[in-house]
Amino acid sequence: MRNAVTEIPKSEIRIPHSELQLCVLASGSRGNAIFVSDGATSVLIDAGLSGREIERRLSLRGIKVQSLDGIMVSHEHFDHIQGVGVLARRYKLPVYISRPTMQAASARLKTMPASVCFECGAGFQLNTLRIHPFSVSHDVCDPAGFTISNNGSKIGIATDLGIATSLVKEHLKGCAILVLEANYDPAMLMQGPYPWPLKQRINSRVGHLSNEASRDLLSEVRDDRLEHVILAHLSEANNTPEKALDVVSRATAGTKIKLSVASQDECGALIHHYQYNPQL
Repeated sequence: MRNAVTEIPKSEIRIPHSELQLCVLASGSRGNAIFVSDGATSVLIDAGLSGREIERRLSLRGIKVQSLDGIMVSHEHFDHIQGVGVLARRYKLPVYISRPTMQAASARLKTMPASVCFECGAGFQLNTLRIHPFSVSHDVCDPAGFTISNNGSKIGIATDLGIATSLVKEHLKGCAILVLEANYDPAMLMQGPYPWPLKQRINSRVGHLSNEASRDLLSEVRDDRLEHVILAHLSEANNTPEKALDVVSRATAGTKIKLSVASQDECGALIHHYQYNPQL
């Protein structure tokens, strides 16, 4: 097991046209996985589907698993790690994970060819990508959100969090693409079929973000650099895409920000962000 901060060298690769790509392969309580690339370095953020299904969804976007440089793990819940061990062993991929999460998930991850431990709050370089894991509020050992950047362009990923802390807001500012949780509609949650303890957990500070909380967070972090927001981790029992879009779109009214909803059952579009850097 290695330490991400001290043992991952910074690549000297530079490209004049900075490109970031993102594809939400799946998002929801039955499995989560996000592909991120700058054209030179590619990673998965979580692999919560079977290895075979992740392979299939990547292939739908013309992406080969062999092109991946690693898998980032946000936390140990099964819907985020189901395929991690399988893919890591099959393709000899390093797994980037915090030490507490590694310990909590070890029984499900089993033996992996390489694991690299990061610490929330400490950024590190993975070839051409700058990865910065940050702490979020969720009922697991050491949950992380991520920003991934290259040449001044940044992607932010924040799902599975009960509240948007000042730390979360600070990290999500300045993103070009943002994957943001909008898990539940409060009325649907309270009137829905879940047992009361589960409703309390979802609505707690270590549960999930409601549509309204997602809207408020987006209102605080959006600026002229933000191009696309993908609403993620919608509850199939306690939300609908229409409700999420209706509420969160109030934070993007009057802007050019594109707002979309990630699906549990279908692979999303491959979203591109380009930025020309004349200094390179």
